[in-house]
Amino acid sequence: MMSANLIPGQTAEIAGPKKAFLISKPRVVASMIKRAKRVLLVIGSQSGNIQTVDGDLIDSAVRFSKAFRMDIAVTGHLIGEFRKRGVENTYSLSIMSVGERLRDPEWMGLDGSGPYKLVIFMGHPYYMAWLVLNGLKHFGMHLTTMSLGASYQPNASWSTGSISKEKWKNEFNTILESLEEA
Repeated sequence: MMSANLIPGQTAEIAGPKKAFLISKPRVVASMIKRAKRVLLVIGSQSGNIQTVDGDLIDSAVRFSKAFRMDIAVTGHLIGEFRKRGVENTYSLSIMSVGERLRDPEWMGLDGSGPYKLVIFMGHPYYMAWLVLNGLKHFGMHLTTMSLGASYQPNASWSTGSISKEKWKNEFNTILESLEEA
């Protein structure tokens, strides 16, 4: 006989036994990025609303791309902002399309130069990043994923912790400074 208190479905966010490693030192992130053979930066729709030391996350992503050569996938409405700022290696795709393509280990990337080894997610609504990273965790095992938002993302390989916006700003700036030093 079933209990009268049974609640069907998931009642909490359950990531499973495999969870993201917590990024505790920003310089470690920079070193991981420097060592990666192919990096994709995936910038989401909320980037214009996230304040950074440079202005907003779009400005920081531009700085990111100048410090370290990488492809950038942005949501459709942001492509104009990147083009206006002279970033050439930028492509317009939805986060769901990016996730679908990244699951294929033989996909040659946005520029046709080979599969990505490290994919960094920033500026997406939490629930969208959660879904895409969950798919990549289970079906994109050839990838290392990283979430550099201010909230812990359990489905990434590596994630920042849930920290205050001010602390996140400073840590993200430290990552960029470390990349620029190289």
